[in-house]
Amino acid sequence: MRAAIAIGADQDEPLRVLSVGEAPEPATPDGWVTIDVRAASLNHHDLWSLRGVGLPPDRLPMILGCDAAGVDPDGNEVVIYPVVADPGDPRGYSLLSERHPGTLAERVAVPRANLIAKPAGLSFLEVACLPTAWLTAFHMLTTRGRVDEGAAVLVQGAGGGVATAAVALALAMGKRVYASSRDPGKRERIAALGATAIEPGARLPERVDVVIESVGEPTFDHSMKCAAPGARIVVCGATGGHLATIDLRRLFAMRLELLGSTMGSREELAALLDLCVAKNVHPIIDSTYGFTAVADAFAHLASGDVFGKVALDLLH
Repeated sequence: MRAAIAIGADQDEPLRVLSVGEAPEPATPDGWVTIDVRAASLNHHDLWSLRGVGLPPDRLPMILGCDAAGVDPDGNEVVIYPVVADPGDPRGYSLLSERHPGTLAERVAVPRANLIAKPAGLSFLEVACLPTAWLTAFHMLTTRGRVDEGAAVLVQGAGGGVATAAVALALAMGKRVYASSRDPGKRERIAALGATAIEPGARLPERVDVVIESVGEPTFDHSMKCAAPGARIVVCGATGGHLATIDLRRLFAMRLELLGSTMGSREELAALLDLCVAKNVHPIIDSTYGFTAVADAFAHLASGDVFGKVALDLLH
């Protein structure tokens, strides 16, 4: 079968160790099933894997990809929840493509319990964008950020998958949303979604109850200053630098909560699908590639000139 495979690790030129070619059919342990993949999407996780982060040499070669939707052996249309219990991992779990082969292939084996019925109102391409970036954003807003207790949200670095998902979801939940981006074109697109687009570091007209933070060092001081008393600053990444400086006086004086976050539960993914259907929310897809152009899809993601998700149509 065709697959996108990490054949090595290269910190500086990750695309150099990406191979697109034939791979063995997936093995199916007890309780696992093979899914015929119809659509998938890329994440920065895939680029980090090519750099060797979380993917040691003894697990190479490895089929990449966390996100996919397809058809199970009984003909049901399904979305794949990509988290697998893993006692050998310090987190207690691993994602598909870390220990078990990933989703960027014509077929993938997953635990049967990881399958969720695909809603009729969303396409294969749309639901394939949800299990990592959109689920992360949903978990950050709801479980970690308790956005239902607040009225205003700040999303730093909108444009990427998680941040753009957070903007769309917070708006669907009826919140006032502010979103920052260095790119004027991305700010225009953020505003078109219904959020108030701002330049990085700009003063807000109000303090916010939840901050969605994935940039890190360049924006963290601004995130702290924009937080209302008792606000939650939820962090899922540090694309701009991981050594942020924190003013502890502001942290305790404003009673702020600084929360780490990653992924979400299977039940939350099901709730996210229900929300998308109920609120007519459609994942923002930057671009779609056929599988024969998967290397171009990776290059586009690596360029950083992306607004939303980069998706793969496995039928082409």
